[in-house]
Amino acid sequence: MQNRFLTEDFLLENPTAVRLYHEYARDLPIIDYHCHLPPEQVAADHRFENLTQIWLYGDHYKWRALRAAGVAERFITGDASDWEKFQHWAAVVPKTLRNPLYHWTHMELKRPLGIDDRLLNPETAQGIWDHCNAKLAEDGFSCRGIMRRMKVVLVSTTDDPVDSLEHHAALRDDPTMEIPVLPAFRPDKAMAVENTKLFNAWVDRLAEVTSAEIQDYATFLDALRERHEFFHRMGCRISDHGVETFHAEDYTDSEIQNIFRRVRRGNELRLEESAKFKSAMLYEFALMDHEDGWTQQFHFGALRSANSRMLAALGPDTGYDSMSDPQVAQAMARFFDRLDREDRLAKTIVYNLNPIHNDLVVTMLGNFQDGITPGKMQYGSGWWFLDQKDGIERQLNSLSNQGLLSLFVGMLTDSRSFLSYTRHEYFRRILCNLLGDEMERGILPGDLDLVGQMVKDISYRNAARYFGFDLPEEPV
Repeated sequence: MQNRFLTEDFLLENPTAVRLYHEYARDLPIIDYHCHLPPEQVAADHRFENLTQIWLYGDHYKWRALRAAGVAERFITGDASDWEKFQHWAAVVPKTLRNPLYHWTHMELKRPLGIDDRLLNPETAQGIWDHCNAKLAEDGFSCRGIMRRMKVVLVSTTDDPVDSLEHHAALRDDPTMEIPVLPAFRPDKAMAVENTKLFNAWVDRLAEVTSAEIQDYATFLDALRERHEFFHRMGCRISDHGVETFHAEDYTDSEIQNIFRRVRRGNELRLEESAKFKSAMLYEFALMDHEDGWTQQFHFGALRSANSRMLAALGPDTGYDSMSDPQVAQAMARFFDRLDREDRLAKTIVYNLNPIHNDLVVTMLGNFQDGITPGKMQYGSGWWFLDQKDGIERQLNSLSNQGLLSLFVGMLTDSRSFLSYTRHEYFRRILCNLLGDEMERGILPGDLDLVGQMVKDISYRNAARYFGFDLPEEPV
């Protein structure tokens, strides 16, 4: 049998798809408009000592696979050596066949690390470890070096409003760094009143960084607006919200003021009080984004920290999250409709985690396109559990059926790893394969340049136009 795995035509199943990818998509730069890269590592141009540090630290996808394969936590997040952790991952990789991790693992080994002549397994582990560690020691494989190799032209990280942004400032003022690394405003903790202790600690930190005396809800909002303006001065043009569902409860100003007083006094809130406070905050953040001309992003549908035992042992964001199934349509409609009535609806991207919401989201966003800004309301790319071949194809098909695929702003990494830029290649190959197949079957016109220009738009140009970043619409 001919081995077609990870060739230059990987995932491209017909001649037209091959041409679309290689002639229109392959060499385009990457605008990574949403990720979780640590800006301090970029500012320091950090070098990773070994493959485990750059590849396995913080990677919840791999951690979940390791646990499913019966690997003890010591070899995942525990005190085992980096080599031992890598050995266990190498042993698990063959078990991930048909999981997207198998594709991603070998794509990342190929680009940028240069491993294209073997698959990762226990027998090849030592050789791959040695080869990759030697690469990581080279000048061109620091954090910035990898970004340059992968043709990254802009990065937008994800940052708490109380962050000093000192590393972003250092990058902005560094004449040796030509790739903009911009902050994004992620104010989830300003809404998290369900945990009184953590919320109050965060408000105290907000008061500290703004030198404000936060006495009531009004001064709380003033402090948040000050941080929003600070982020804007630092180049931020995007906000992001991670919510299980949209919040659009009816409330009065006096109710929210009273709820804020109660939580600041250490009282636990009732569920309806928490929902009203979150609704008020989500609305206020949307107003700030509109006033400053930002794009607002909403990631919804994650049920986080489902395993209470492991939450207690490891803390949040350690791989114990799943899809949720919230009732979302009515709240989403109320939220966007209020902003639209007031002419305060900013550019918006919505990402769903549960695929049952695909068509719901696209059709909802279609209700609020304004007839002025092309693609103002965006259906975001396949996110988290959906950023694999099937999930990406479903997202593309829903957007095509219910909206305008041609205006889509394309893929993002949403990752903490400097090796994950191949996610953009993965997406572009899937996009070209889907379109090439339909061209060959006569479902789309056989006009290569007509479809190819749409591929270029989705892969790069739409994002360059949409976000207001200072980037050329036509890449050099």
